[in-house]
Amino acid sequence: MAITYPEGLPSPLRADYQLQLTSPLQRTTMDSGRSRQRRRFSNVPNVASFAWLFTSPEAMLFEGWFRDDLLDGAEWFECPLRTPLGMEIYNVRFVDVYSGPLLAGCSSWRYTARLEMRERTTLDPDWSSILPEFVLGAEIFDLAINKEWSDF
Repeated sequence: MAITYPEGLPSPLRADYQLQLTSPLQRTTMDSGRSRQRRRFSNVPNVASFAWLFTSPEAMLFEGWFRDDLLDGAEWFECPLRTPLGMEIYNVRFVDVYSGPLLAGCSSWRYTARLEMRERTTLDPDWSSILPEFVLGAEIFDLAINKEWSDF
């Protein structure tokens, strides 16, 4: 059974929410000053920076879940996260232990951490190379299907 992000805990804050792709390139600088590069890996992880704001009970739950279920962050878990693809469930793990708790306001606790995402957050190759007009016009299709053609 997969470990999941605890139900009832809030999603990460929008502030400090950043995805960073691990470079798939191998780059070599030559004696002439020019460089050669090639793709070394085809699937590399994203490392994402996140921050959470918890109440005291939520903070207690988060710390217990991190310690007991994730074995102090060593285990992978499923977590709903927002990426350019939308809100999806991703398989992630902590890169290192979280920072915090930091008292924020009167009674909230702020935690920050970096998570490694097992899969790269990109479209299927067919959509981005063969059907780019459908990707770029997705909002129009959504409106047309849900508003104009809702009777069908």
